[in-house]
Amino acid sequence: MSEENNIPHEYKPIGAWGYVGYQILFAIPIVGFIVALVFALGGTENKNLKNYARSYFAMMLLAILIIVIMAVVIIVSGAAIGTTLSSYYY
Repeated sequence: MSEENNIPHEYKPIGAWGYVGYQILFAIPIVGFIVALVFALGGTENKNLKNYARSYFAMMLLAILIIVIMAVVIIVSGAAIGTTLSSYYY
């Protein structure tokens, strides 16, 4: 009997192509977000897939946070430069 058959269903590993497929699925704008949300909140019995969906959300939140911080810095620095330049020319 092989060792793979002794693994409970909830701990079955996901293959490399499985991760590629899930990454493509999660990248679809609205449908992927919903599927990732369902998997992350327990819509699957597989612990590996659940943890992968949770890590996907963590990376997505980190990316959104970095984008918001960069946007605020650009807007504030642009306003400061605009104020400085307008006071310089008047």
